[in-house]
Amino acid sequence: MFARITAVLAIGALSACGVGQTRLNPLNWFGSDREERIEQVRAEAARPVVQQVVSLKAEPTPGGVIVTAVGLPPTQGFWEAELVRVASSDPSVLVLDFGILDPLTPEPVGTQPSREVLAGAFFSTQDLAGIRTIAVQGLTNRRSVSRQ
Repeated sequence: MFARITAVLAIGALSACGVGQTRLNPLNWFGSDREERIEQVRAEAARPVVQQVVSLKAEPTPGGVIVTAVGLPPTQGFWEAELVRVASSDPSVLVLDFGILDPLTPEPVGTQPSREVLAGAFFSTQDLAGIRTIAVQGLTNRRSVSRQ
Protein backbone atom coordinates (compact mmCIF):
# COMPACT_ATOMS: atom_id res chain seq x y z
CA MET A 1 0.00 0.00 0.00
CA PHE A 2 2.80 2.40 0.97
CA ALA A 3 4.63 1.63 -2.29
CA ARG A 4 1.53 2.50 -4.36
CA ILE A 5 1.09 5.84 -2.62
CA THR A 6 4.78 6.66 -3.12
CA ALA A 7 4.59 5.70 -6.80
CA VAL A 8 1.50 7.86 -7.39
CA LEU A 9 3.14 10.84 -5.67
CA ALA A 10 6.35 10.40 -7.68
CA ILE A 11 4.46 10.20 -10.99
CA GLY A 12 2.43 13.28 -10.07
CA ALA A 13 5.54 15.26 -9.16
CA LEU A 14 7.36 14.28 -12.35
CA SER A 15 4.40 15.07 -14.60
CA ALA A 16 4.04 18.49 -13.00
CA CYS A 17 7.68 19.28 -13.87
CA GLY A 18 7.01 19.00 -17.60
CA VAL A 19 3.89 21.18 -17.56
CA GLY A 20 5.65 23.82 -15.48
CA GLN A 21 8.09 24.63 -18.28
CA THR A 22 5.52 25.30 -21.01
CA ARG A 23 4.46 28.70 -22.31
CA LEU A 24 0.91 27.85 -21.27
CA ASN A 25 1.84 28.18 -17.60
CA PRO A 26 1.30 31.84 -16.58
CA LEU A 27 3.95 31.43 -13.86
CA ASN A 28 6.55 31.24 -16.64
CA TRP A 29 5.47 34.30 -18.58
CA PHE A 30 8.30 36.53 -17.34
CA GLY A 31 11.86 35.25 -16.98
CA SER A 32 14.89 36.76 -15.29
CA ASP A 33 15.74 40.40 -15.85
CA ARG A 34 18.25 41.81 -18.35
CA GLU A 35 20.19 45.06 -18.02
CA GLU A 36 20.64 47.65 -20.74
CA ARG A 37 22.84 50.73 -20.26
CA ILE A 38 21.38 54.12 -21.19
CA GLU A 39 24.05 55.99 -23.15
CA GLN A 40 22.21 59.14 -24.20
CA VAL A 41 21.00 61.78 -21.77
CA ARG A 42 17.37 61.11 -20.91
CA ALA A 43 14.72 63.75 -21.29
CA GLU A 44 13.61 65.22 -17.98
CA ALA A 45 11.07 62.91 -16.34
CA ALA A 46 7.94 64.19 -14.63
CA ARG A 47 9.66 63.50 -11.29
CA PRO A 48 13.24 62.56 -10.36
CA VAL A 49 14.25 58.99 -11.19
CA VAL A 50 16.62 56.67 -9.34
CA GLN A 51 20.21 56.65 -10.58
CA GLN A 52 20.40 52.89 -11.24
CA VAL A 53 17.91 50.00 -11.34
CA VAL A 54 19.59 47.08 -9.54
CA SER A 55 16.98 44.34 -10.05
CA LEU A 56 13.54 43.71 -11.50
CA LYS A 57 10.98 40.96 -10.92
CA ALA A 58 7.54 40.29 -12.37
CA GLU A 59 5.63 37.89 -10.13
CA PRO A 60 2.41 36.45 -11.61
CA THR A 61 -0.75 36.57 -9.50
CA PRO A 62 -4.23 35.23 -10.31
CA GLY A 63 -5.36 38.64 -11.64
CA GLY A 64 -2.16 39.96 -13.23
CA VAL A 65 1.45 40.67 -12.28
CA ILE A 66 3.20 42.37 -9.37
CA VAL A 67 6.27 44.22 -10.67
CA THR A 68 8.98 44.98 -8.10
CA ALA A 69 12.24 46.79 -8.68
CA VAL A 70 15.19 47.72 -6.48
CA GLY A 71 16.84 51.05 -7.21
CA LEU A 72 20.14 52.54 -6.11
CA PRO A 73 20.19 56.31 -5.52
CA PRO A 74 23.50 58.17 -5.01
CA THR A 75 23.05 58.69 -1.24
CA GLN A 76 20.84 57.57 1.61
CA GLY A 77 17.58 59.34 2.39
CA PHE A 78 15.74 59.05 -0.94
CA TRP A 79 12.08 58.19 -0.44
CA GLU A 80 8.58 57.87 -1.95
CA ALA A 81 9.65 55.34 -4.59
CA GLU A 82 7.11 54.68 -7.32
CA LEU A 83 6.98 52.89 -10.67
CA VAL A 84 5.41 55.37 -13.11
CA ARG A 85 4.16 54.30 -16.53
CA VAL A 86 5.60 56.33 -19.42
CA ALA A 87 4.77 56.37 -23.11
CA SER A 88 6.50 53.79 -25.29
CA SER A 89 7.01 53.80 -29.05
CA ASP A 90 6.51 50.01 -28.99
CA PRO A 91 2.99 48.94 -27.90
CA SER A 92 4.30 45.53 -26.79
CA VAL A 93 6.61 47.12 -24.17
CA LEU A 94 5.38 48.46 -20.82
CA VAL A 95 7.94 51.13 -19.83
CA LEU A 96 8.11 52.35 -16.23
CA ASP A 97 10.23 55.11 -14.71
CA PHE A 98 11.58 54.35 -11.23
CA GLY A 99 10.48 57.64 -9.65
CA ILE A 100 11.91 58.74 -6.31
CA LEU A 101 12.08 61.92 -4.22
CA ASP A 102 15.29 63.54 -3.01
CA PRO A 103 16.22 63.53 0.70
CA LEU A 104 14.87 66.46 2.69
CA THR A 105 18.31 67.08 4.21
CA PRO A 106 21.81 66.14 2.96
CA GLU A 107 22.53 62.49 3.75
CA PRO A 108 25.72 60.40 3.74
CA VAL A 109 26.50 58.06 0.86
CA GLY A 110 26.67 54.89 2.99
CA THR A 111 26.91 51.34 1.72
CA GLN A 112 24.96 50.02 -1.25
CA PRO A 113 22.50 47.98 0.86
CA SER A 114 21.75 51.03 3.01
CA ARG A 115 20.85 53.08 -0.11
CA GLU A 116 18.70 50.51 -1.93
CA VAL A 117 15.04 51.44 -2.34
CA LEU A 118 12.18 49.11 -3.32
CA ALA A 119 9.20 50.07 -5.50
CA GLY A 120 6.33 47.96 -6.75
CA ALA A 121 3.14 48.12 -8.78
CA PHE A 122 0.33 45.77 -9.76
CA PHE A 123 -0.79 45.40 -13.37
CA SER A 124 -3.94 43.46 -14.18
CA THR A 125 -4.28 40.94 -16.95
CA GLN A 126 -6.19 43.61 -18.91
CA ASP A 127 -3.32 46.10 -18.42
CA LEU A 128 -0.92 43.51 -19.87
CA ALA A 129 -2.97 42.69 -22.97
CA GLY A 130 -0.51 42.79 -25.86
CA ILE A 131 2.48 43.40 -23.57
CA ARG A 132 5.51 41.14 -24.19
CA THR A 133 8.16 43.06 -22.18
CA ILE A 134 8.16 45.09 -18.96
CA ALA A 135 11.01 47.59 -18.61
CA VAL A 136 11.95 49.75 -15.61
CA GLN A 137 14.40 52.58 -16.22
CA GLY A 138 16.55 54.78 -14.06
CA LEU A 139 18.98 57.52 -15.00
CA THR A 140 21.87 55.30 -16.18
CA ASN A 141 20.28 51.93 -16.97
CA ARG A 142 17.13 50.02 -17.76
CA ARG A 143 16.16 46.49 -16.74
CA SER A 144 13.56 44.42 -18.51
CA VAL A 145 11.79 41.08 -18.30
CA SER A 146 10.05 39.40 -21.23
CA ARG A 147 7.46 36.72 -21.61
CA GLN A 148 9.13 33.43 -22.36
